[in-house]
Amino acid sequence: MGNIHPSAVIEEGAQIAASAKVGPFCVIGPRVVLHDNVEVKSHAIVTGDTEVGEGTVIFSFAVIGEIPQDLKFKGESSRLEIGKRNRIREHVTMNGGTEGGGGVTRIGDDGLFMAGCHIAHDAILGDRVIVVNNAAVAGHCIIEDDVLIGGLAGIHQFVRIGRGAIIGAVTMVTNDVIPYGLVQAPRGVLDGLNLVGLKRRGVTRADITALRAAFQMLAQGEGTFHDRARRLGEETGSDYVREIVDFVLADTGRHFLTPG
Repeated sequence: MGNIHPSAVIEEGAQIAASAKVGPFCVIGPRVVLHDNVEVKSHAIVTGDTEVGEGTVIFSFAVIGEIPQDLKFKGESSRLEIGKRNRIREHVTMNGGTEGGGGVTRIGDDGLFMAGCHIAHDAILGDRVIVVNNAAVAGHCIIEDDVLIGGLAGIHQFVRIGRGAIIGAVTMVTNDVIPYGLVQAPRGVLDGLNLVGLKRRGVTRADITALRAAFQMLAQGEGTFHDRARRLGEETGSDYVREIVDFVLADTGRHFLTPG
């Protein structure tokens, strides 16, 4: 196979597309599937029950598909699914799932995972997620589309981060983050909206204005945070605001970061 370097170790059973590339000194496990145009650069390891989608590139010294860092893991079925066109940089680690979390860790399409970041067991990540250098996403987290997690940030287990949110560098996030939220400070504070991200995605001024008004209502309205969200849902005509309302009213195992 011309696209596989002779020094690479390809274990029997691995399924590697003809257009995929495997560099020097890589190890590809027996239950790995590499789809078209996947590239695994030198010294990377892809193991476990792991499927890597078309066009994804895995850089040197990444370890993808190893068993969970969870003492409750006893060798049960553990799978990692990685979507298309992701960029997984040097020293990134991504683990398979556990029985207690559904058995699957799932990564969407078009993500960027910068050097040294970690995606733990049973995490579910959407499309176009960016995780900056040395950030860590703990087990059972849900990270929705278009989220950016800053360098050295930590996302606590079971936390949900809504679509389009941004997490600042060196921030610890211990509770759910509403869609389009802006979180910063060492012990994550919901400090506003990701206005830069909204503008870059071409969200209309009317929708941004509605989101700003919604944020103020969530921050200063009467009643509990959930009460304000329900009332907001009754009053809004914005799909973006409705997305925040639905996120807040959905089932969750965590509390929310609320506006300061």
